Amino acid sequence: MTEMLLRYFRTKQQEVEKETVYQSQCPFCSMQCKMQLIEQVTVTRKKYKTVGVDNPTSGGRLCIKGMHAHQHALHSERLKYPLRKVNGEFVRISWEEALELIREKFTAIQAQHGKDALAVYGSATITNEEAYLLGKFARVALGTRYIDYNGRLCMSAAASAAAKTFGMDRGFTNTIQEIPHSRCLILAGTNVAECQPTIMPYFEKAKENGAFIIAIDPRETATTKLADLHLKVRPGMDAALANGILKVILDEGLIDEDFLARRVVGFEEVREYVSALDLNEIAELTGVPLSQIRKAASVFAREESGMIFTARGVEQQTDGSSAVRNFLNILLATGKIGKKYSGYGAVTGQGNGQGAREHGQKADQLPGYRSIENEADRQFIADVWKVVVKDIPRKGVSAFEMIQKVDEGEIKAMFLMCSNPVVSNPRAEFVKQALTKLDFLVAVDMFISETAQLADLILPTTSYLETEGTMTNVEGRVMLREASFPLRGEVKHDWKIICEVADALGKGEYFSFSSPEEVFNELCEASRGGIADYSGMSYERLRREKGLLWPCPDATHPGTERLFESGFAHPDQKARMVPVSNTAKIAKEKTSETYPLFLTTGRIMSHYLTGVQTRKSATLAAREFESYMEIHPATAKKFQINDQSLVKVESERGSIVVRSKWSQTIRKDTVFVPLHWTESQNVNRLVAGTLDPSCGMPGFKVSAVKISAVDQ
Repeated sequence: MTEMLLRYFRTKQQEVEKETVYQSQCPFCSMQCKMQLIEQVTVTRKKYKTVGVDNPTSGGRLCIKGMHAHQHALHSERLKYPLRKVNGEFVRISWEEALELIREKFTAIQAQHGKDALAVYGSATITNEEAYLLGKFARVALGTRYIDYNGRLCMSAAASAAAKTFGMDRGFTNTIQEIPHSRCLILAGTNVAECQPTIMPYFEKAKENGAFIIAIDPRETATTKLADLHLKVRPGMDAALANGILKVILDEGLIDEDFLARRVVGFEEVREYVSALDLNEIAELTGVPLSQIRKAASVFAREESGMIFTARGVEQQTDGSSAVRNFLNILLATGKIGKKYSGYGAVTGQGNGQGAREHGQKADQLPGYRSIENEADRQFIADVWKVVVKDIPRKGVSAFEMIQKVDEGEIKAMFLMCSNPVVSNPRAEFVKQALTKLDFLVAVDMFISETAQLADLILPTTSYLETEGTMTNVEGRVMLREASFPLRGEVKHDWKIICEVADALGKGEYFSFSSPEEVFNELCEASRGGIADYSGMSYERLRREKGLLWPCPDATHPGTERLFESGFAHPDQKARMVPVSNTAKIAKEKTSETYPLFLTTGRIMSHYLTGVQTRKSATLAAREFESYMEIHPATAKKFQINDQSLVKVESERGSIVVRSKWSQTIRKDTVFVPLHWTESQNVNRLVAGTLDPSCGMPGFKVSAVKISAVDQ
């Protein structure tokens, strides 16, 4: 009888009494894979699983991060109420008290120190609506010129290079569906197999179709294993490598003369500069054999179609913008842009890295990629916002430069949304110390992150399961993220928080939105006629058509699948080529007797950015629970580092302790440490604060370090 009862109860426990399906999109990388969270209620508990949904970009695929994203969204440590720091401890307060505290502090600080004493630090993980509102909030509610966002550390080099070369910046100049049909693909500084896994089938299909794939990376990765040719470049020498490829193309007469004559400005200056370079010197600088440089150049130039993709490996350097421009020089020299199966792809890192930079979070931009210094652009946005144009502040500074101004005392308070600069910025310890100098720090977050821990006030926000809105993916495809998971506690959507804070500051008339759709409609109007024109979009269209590629200037426009077919976005419709030096204007660190190795950083499959979300996922945390240093065995033996032992990694800025991981496939002069950990394993403690003068990008990818075994 007892056994029968046990069987009965076990059966009842497994019966699903109710199943609810919640639509959403993955909160992580720029593929923005569509997904469903399935909630199953049994007699004893709730169970959740995430499945992919078919869509034009990822085709229903999910990677391991996406499949387990719900674990962090449903985590018990999710913030549910506003928290105020009192005597070093966080205590629960009401929203009314929180908003009154912000009003009191912000008003007093600006009265004493001026409007620019306040700063806004945004995010590339929030929706387009929230990014738009945050830019408007800084300029209208606060009247400060100091706003920038964490995407500055991700996409600024590629964005500035594309804007200067083509006249505009959209992640991919072609659709993702063209990749399998291209004859030659260059993957420069991108490990898509781990960072954007659901894009890999496009490259795998290209290889099946006979494409020649060239990978550029100091390490062998899951991505380089797909390549026919792996150029194992010395860290920091990407611009020089591009010059080597260009020189071979010129020397062998493989340029597209007709395309260059009709559609490009500046080629002769590039030809003159590159012709004078020495290929043997470039091979020495880059560490790439001359035979491989010749092979890469010859194959790419001779094939009828080709695409170049860049990511953080090329971009996160003090000459990242110039390095990307040099790869774009290769595209232009061979005429592989503006036609089928040929083009450029900036492999965006964060989920909304594209959209978040289009509509006003960047220090120098207004919605629609308008310039905050252009008088016509300023007047257009002033009319949309119904403000006096002179009241819109001028441009500010980049994200890390804002931190420097905090340290110098010019910025006294900060409104921080969904970002963790204490971990993500270079000179991480400096950043932490600088933020402690603020008179008042407000953090909007789902968890008490390392940065939120420093805040005077934390406002609890919603997750990807709960916040409806649009995201612009790696292609430049605007997608509507449906989200309806019930809110818990007193959490509020980011857009709602911004509106309520603006109202508390007496600017509510400019932020009287009742839904994200209302915000989107104003965003579309603000983007009308701009480079990133969303004005032909609506929630209804995005829902019906499963996303639209911008520019989309009217309600009947199908969206733009391929850019630059008839002309570029400069006034004369011609692209710009410029000579790029083998060496950066802002000197990169060199190895020395004291610091004999190059350190480079990057991502791994199971974690995302600073790990605030993925470390809250039990499944993901279990896969990679600690950081590590990848090192060649010959190098390890030289410095007496055993495999799987603790090792101290030091630069001029500080030190960390991680576990060694021997690898035969990394350069012998280079070590690699992933970026997802904090405190004593935070690799950004070792990175210098020098910035690319063109875009404000820090040089994450090249640091000089020394290593030593840790006694155990």
